[in-house]
Amino acid sequence: MRHSLFASLQRGFPEDLNAPALVEPTASSISYGDLLRRSGGIAAALQSQGLRQGDRLLVQTGKSVEGLLLYLAAIRSGIVYVPLNPGYTAAEIDYFVRDAEPALFVDEARLAALASAPAAEFADPELAAESLAAILYTSGTTGRSKGAMLSQRNLASNAETLIGEWKFTGSDRLIHALPIFHVHGLFVATHCVLGSGASMLWLPGFDADAILAAMPDATVLMGVPTFYTRLLARPDLTPERTSSMRLFVSGSAPLSAETHRAWEGRTGHRILERYGMTETGMLASNPYEGARRAGSVGPPLPGVDIRIASADADGVGAIEVRGPNVTSGYWRNFEKTAESFTPDGFFRTGDLGRFDNDGYLWIVGRAKDLIISGGFNVYPAEVEDAIEALPGVAEVAVVGVPHPDFGEGVIAVIVPRPDQVVTKERVSAALRETLAAYKRPKRILIRDALPRNAMGKVEKAVLRKELAGLFA
Repeated sequence: MRHSLFASLQRGFPEDLNAPALVEPTASSISYGDLLRRSGGIAAALQSQGLRQGDRLLVQTGKSVEGLLLYLAAIRSGIVYVPLNPGYTAAEIDYFVRDAEPALFVDEARLAALASAPAAEFADPELAAESLAAILYTSGTTGRSKGAMLSQRNLASNAETLIGEWKFTGSDRLIHALPIFHVHGLFVATHCVLGSGASMLWLPGFDADAILAAMPDATVLMGVPTFYTRLLARPDLTPERTSSMRLFVSGSAPLSAETHRAWEGRTGHRILERYGMTETGMLASNPYEGARRAGSVGPPLPGVDIRIASADADGVGAIEVRGPNVTSGYWRNFEKTAESFTPDGFFRTGDLGRFDNDGYLWIVGRAKDLIISGGFNVYPAEVEDAIEALPGVAEVAVVGVPHPDFGEGVIAVIVPRPDQVVTKERVSAALRETLAAYKRPKRILIRDALPRNAMGKVEKAVLRKELAGLFA
C-alpha cells in the first residue's frame, strides 16, 4: 500500500493552482502553486545538503510561512520532521539532539537560508505507508520527553477522516492562530485546509482583535479553550460578527461545559469539541450535524476503535484506542512502547472516561490526576464542572495532594472572572448542594491565573508539586 501524506493532501488541491492557500494579515497571499514550487525548492535544498528518506530534521523556529514550507518539503521528500517548542532552552535542545540524532538542526538562521532556495519543480518519491513522516515529542510531564513516531499513513488517514467529518470544502477559510510545533496547529488545522483546497488566514498567534476582525471573511476557527474564554470577554463578540462562520472547533485541553453554553448564548454557535493526543491524532469528535454535547468529546471517529478498560460501577475506566491513526510507538524506546500497548494492540491513552447510552465519550481526567480520598475515587472533571457553573468563576483546576488522614485531599484552585468576587465560603456552601462530602474540596484557593503549557493546557503537575505540603 502506498499512502503518502503529501500525495493525499495534493489530491485535494484546487484545479486552479493560483487559488490562495495562505493569506497573511498584510493581505499578501501564497497560492497553491507557490506552495508546490517553494516547498519543492526547499526539498531540493535539503537533498543537496545530503538529507535522505528517513533522516531526521530537527526544527526549532517560530511560526512562519517559511516554517510551514519547510514542513511540506520534509514530508513530500520522506525526511522525518521533528518540531520543537521555540521556548525550549539550550540544555533541553541538547537532549533532543542526542535522542533524535538529526541529520540537520534548523533554527531561524538556517530556516532563512533554506527558504531562500529558488522555487523548483520536485519529483516526489514514492513513500511507503508505514514510513515515518514525523516524530513529535510529548511534553514530558513525567520524566523525559518521548518521541511519538507518526507514519505517512497515521497522518494521511486522520486528515482524510477530519476533512470528511467536518465538511471542509474549497470555499472554506480557516483562521489559523495556533502554533505549528504541535499536532493541533501543524496537522489538524493545516491538513484540513490543504487537503480540501481551502485557504487559511495565517496569524502569528492568538490576537483577539485580529481574530474578531477576520471572522466576517472566514468560515472556521480552530482553537484551544483559552481562545474562547478570552473572546467571550470581548463585548464585540456578537451573532452578527460570527454570522459567516460555520464551525468553531476546540481541542488540546478540556473545554468546560460553562464555556460551551456561554459561547452558544453569545453567538448562536455550538462549539465542536474533539479529543485527540500527540500519539494518535484525533480520536473522537462531536458531530458536525447532530447534537454537540457540552462536556463530551463525542463518538469515536470512523475507523477508530475506543474502549473503556476496567470500568467501575459508573462505567468509568481507562480509555484504550486502536486505528490507522495510532502511533507505532516511541522513538528508540522499546520499554515505553511496550508499556503503552495492550497485548491485543490497543494504545493506552492514560485518560479516564466513560460512554453514555448514545455512544458519546466523556473524559473525566488523566489516570494520574485521579484523586483517591478516604478510599473513594474523586474525578477532578466532575468537581471542576460543579465549580465552573458557579457565578463569577472563570476557571478552576482540581488536584489531589497528600493528606495525613484521607490519603489525598481535594484542592480547588479558582480563577475569578474579571471584576467579579468569588469567596471560599460561597463556593463551599454551594458545593454542599451539588457534591457528596468526599468529593468536596478540603481547601479552596483563589488565584489570578493557573499554570499552563504552550498549548494552553493547565499544568496540574505543577500545582500538585507546589501544593504538596499543604496538609502536612
